[in-house]
Amino acid sequence: MFGAIPFPNISPEIFAIDLFGFHLALRWYALAYIVGIGIGWFIIKAALKRPHLWRNGPPMQVGQLEDLLTYIVVGVIAGGRLGYVFFYKPADFIAAPLDVIKIWEGGLSFHGGFVGVVLGVYLFSRRHNVPLPDLADIIAVSATPSILLVRCANFINAELWGRQTDLPWGVVFPGPAAQACAADAPCVRHPSQLYEAGLEGLLLGSILLLLAFRFGALKKSWLLSAVFFLGYGLARFIVEFVRQPDAQFVTAGNELGLRLHIDGYGLTMGQLLSLPMIIAGIAVILLARRR
Repeated sequence: MFGAIPFPNISPEIFAIDLFGFHLALRWYALAYIVGIGIGWFIIKAALKRPHLWRNGPPMQVGQLEDLLTYIVVGVIAGGRLGYVFFYKPADFIAAPLDVIKIWEGGLSFHGGFVGVVLGVYLFSRRHNVPLPDLADIIAVSATPSILLVRCANFINAELWGRQTDLPWGVVFPGPAAQACAADAPCVRHPSQLYEAGLEGLLLGSILLLLAFRFGALKKSWLLSAVFFLGYGLARFIVEFVRQPDAQFVTAGNELGLRLHIDGYGLTMGQLLSLPMIIAGIAVILLARRR
């Protein structure tokens, strides 16, 4: 091992108060969603105020953004929680169904939240008669700030950490991450949360913003949505090679936790869920280019 970075002493709670027997706290994770959605709202508003970016003018009025925001927030929370329950811990929630509503204890799936947002955007489009391709494209552009900030919050929470490494930027995470290693040596792991923040948030977000605001991609239906599908799917698929799988997918004696084997190669649950996004992204990009 060439070196390691000690985990920064940052509390997951920004501030907290105990009131009438209840522990009330503002956590970095919640703030990440709030600020990320706020930045996304600003991006959509900026695009709607620039008619030249669109093929047939802005698809909706700025005044409709508050209603759209409600659909998105409900989709993220409900879809993210149900996706986590269905994909990662179905047996636990079958045993205790009421735990599904305990979102304050953590447990949101990106892929589930993505499905929830898709459904919410579809319902908003139908109700307000907003063209679905235009709406989907601008939401794809505005989604990456939330991804960036939430992945940073995952790092602060010392969760979703990576596999062991001897690279000099490896991090010594506290808690369960350290307990999973040998007691006689520090447990140095990939900061996979920051890898995802850089790839899924910063890099993908920069590409989408440039395509939308500089290269006229909003005039090509579904193109930005497809780039988002492909970009996120590829980024997540790659990072999964160094990301520690969730405990329920780790088999005895096998930290990799591989469940599906194809010609000797294993795929994690995150990779399995990302493959449809990659395929859909490539297919829609090809169709958008033909149009």
